[in-house]
Amino acid sequence: MLFDRKQSRHRELTVTQLAALLNSDQALVVDVREPDEFISGHIPGAINMPLSQFRASQLPDPGEKLLVLSCAAGRRSAMALDKCAAARAGIDTHLAGGFNAWRTSGLAVET
Repeated sequence: MLFDRKQSRHRELTVTQLAALLNSDQALVVDVREPDEFISGHIPGAINMPLSQFRASQLPDPGEKLLVLSCAAGRRSAMALDKCAAARAGIDTHLAGGFNAWRTSGLAVET
């Protein structure tokens, strides 16, 4: 049986892992959803950079923090990670399940 053994270059964090990193000030979240989605609720402290206008070169400098991309469910953040890889930006991490998983977990939401 033949199958594609290609490994994803995307690292995924769980909601619990991201919450722990944020609580210890070790992560910066960039939300790639559109502005109307972001305004309706987002992970506290997240920065909005919509995928429709996303440029890896415009990502903020996270300093010593881990830069983590997020979207609604994980698809758009994975697309943004592909753009980061193409630009050789060195960003490879996103939130598994996106903001939907965050909200479902009952963690704080900023509006």
